[in-house]
Amino acid sequence: MTTLSVLDLSPVTEGSTAAQSLRNTLDLARHAETLGFHRYWLAEHHNMAGIASAATSVVIAHVAAGTSTIRVGAGGIMLPNHAPLVIAEQFGTLAALHPGRIDLGIGRAPGTDMLTARALRRNLEAGVDNFPQDVVELMGYFEPATPEQRIRAVPGEGEQVEVWVLGSSLYGAQLAAMLGLPYAFASHFAPAELDHAIEIYRSRFQPSERLAKPYVMAGINVVAAETDAEAKLLFTSVQQAFVNLRSGRPGRLPAPVEGYERDLDPVARQMLSQTLACAVVGSPETVRRGVEAFIARTGADELMVTAQVFDHVARKRSYEILAEVGAALAKAA
Repeated sequence: MTTLSVLDLSPVTEGSTAAQSLRNTLDLARHAETLGFHRYWLAEHHNMAGIASAATSVVIAHVAAGTSTIRVGAGGIMLPNHAPLVIAEQFGTLAALHPGRIDLGIGRAPGTDMLTARALRRNLEAGVDNFPQDVVELMGYFEPATPEQRIRAVPGEGEQVEVWVLGSSLYGAQLAAMLGLPYAFASHFAPAELDHAIEIYRSRFQPSERLAKPYVMAGINVVAAETDAEAKLLFTSVQQAFVNLRSGRPGRLPAPVEGYERDLDPVARQMLSQTLACAVVGSPETVRRGVEAFIARTGADELMVTAQVFDHVARKRSYEILAEVGAALAKAA
């Protein structure tokens, strides 16, 4: 059975605060651990009023310290924003504190607009184009240090940090295959190249010391509730968020709106149908059919599930329903 995991953007809802969002993140992580989800990932975004996980490694430390068995990690760290040594030290420290539980997913997008990217990096010359070299350098810091090695990650060297390549295009698939790393595709917001990327990754995969055979994770939006109508209403929050973002008006996660999609202009409706094509929204039975179909389509080894739901209690219930669906599918298999 395909493994189920959680992607949390630590959403800041309208009328709330980042502090409350971070409390909700830990509460949801503990809930996900109880429900049997495998991983709990947080993502690096900057200059976004609706996302509280900008200092991703700090939030990972918060979640890992408040849980005991679930794997915790980054989905992902945007490596061009950072020196590889700094990330090696941060995640080496996390691994030293929480042995065998820390994942490091890395991507090459900025996770923000270019003005903010410039503020983060100060120098854009050695950014995206150096991504493959930076990934190799980063992984090298996790290897046991050699006597002649002049730069070491302490903590970091010799730590068991599971490294992933993230992507929403064919670039990441090729790099993950070449390096023999597990690959996570961001189909929860950029699904266009999903099938082609998975095919390229699997066909070109080269076994490594880290991974013997291809391992695919696919992102998916799942919003579950007792009825289709209730779930569709909850889903209007993320629909509004994407329309606001693509319209140059990013903000906090909005409250649900009755009939939101019905009243949209055709351009916005088309954008949502493309961006959120990999979304399963509905009652337990609707979710079961949707998740089963997505697994059949992708053959994914793992699903990374995100649920941007305005009400925290409803969000927790959505993951409860998904866990029940996963258990039913496993039993049927």
